[in-house]
Amino acid sequence: MTANAPDPRANNLAHTFSIVARDPETGEMGVAVQSHWFSVGSVVSWAEAGVGAVATQSFVNASFGPRGLELLQIGHTATHAVEELITSDEGRDYRQLAIVDAYGHVGVHTGQKCVAEAGHYVGNGFSVQANLMLNNRVWPAMARAFETGQGPLAERMVAALEAAQDEGGDIRGKQSAAILVVRGQATAKVWEDRLIDLRVEDHPEPLVELRRLLNVARAYQYMNAGDESLEKGDVEGSLANYRRAETIQPDNLEIKFWHAVALANAGRLAEALPKFKQVFGQDSNWAATVPRIAAVGLLKLTSADLEKITRL
Repeated sequence: MTANAPDPRANNLAHTFSIVARDPETGEMGVAVQSHWFSVGSVVSWAEAGVGAVATQSFVNASFGPRGLELLQIGHTATHAVEELITSDEGRDYRQLAIVDAYGHVGVHTGQKCVAEAGHYVGNGFSVQANLMLNNRVWPAMARAFETGQGPLAERMVAALEAAQDEGGDIRGKQSAAILVVRGQATAKVWEDRLIDLRVEDHPEPLVELRRLLNVARAYQYMNAGDESLEKGDVEGSLANYRRAETIQPDNLEIKFWHAVALANAGRLAEALPKFKQVFGQDSNWAATVPRIAAVGLLKLTSADLEKITRL
């Protein structure tokens, strides 16, 4: 071990591939990552609404996450933040670090002693970086997938990870993955500033599972939007969101049940009954749930209409 080499016992060895990016239309920022390492998201991924996103990897200096965000908060650009963090780190040759800020500036560093194949690519408002890859085509493939991708930021970042894996990915294989997306502007409701926060800690196909979880998350976002619309008295808007959620997750009993409840409460019991019947047919505990939610006012029906549901 050379004098400047990091002691592996004191570092998380997150050899991996990742992307940090900002969506110029929404301002959303995020980081997505996969590795043959347990719980990679808990080490590599950092982001804060209105501030930026950080990926710290290779022989990880975990302090780069919070310190990088702090530097952005006090006015540093992503490039300056990377320079300050790397300059002050004796293990800089073994580090890989990427930061994107709320203005779309990108800073990235790949140490000269990161394990081959290692490198990065900086594009417009994003950076892809990788180390210990099967080949040097991995991060260019990520960049192409992200630049040509369609849809929300999270889906495009996952597509970049999938492109990396298709090109060979981590030479050791795969184990965990994560994605974190935050708002472009912080709100007073800090609990709403994290738009997507998903981790696959240990899985034989982490990206397949991450894609599945992202799909489920999108469905539940529509469910939440439906609830909010209902609270505001927008019944049609609420039902439209519930329909979108069920379209995304047609086999999800939770979504189907609450969609049926919303239809029943909107006076459309004839449409709700087939959904209730499908749900009860797969899990009778949902039928037992009906009188419980009616008792607290979540299902507002006459006794005769409630009987129609319970008879199912």
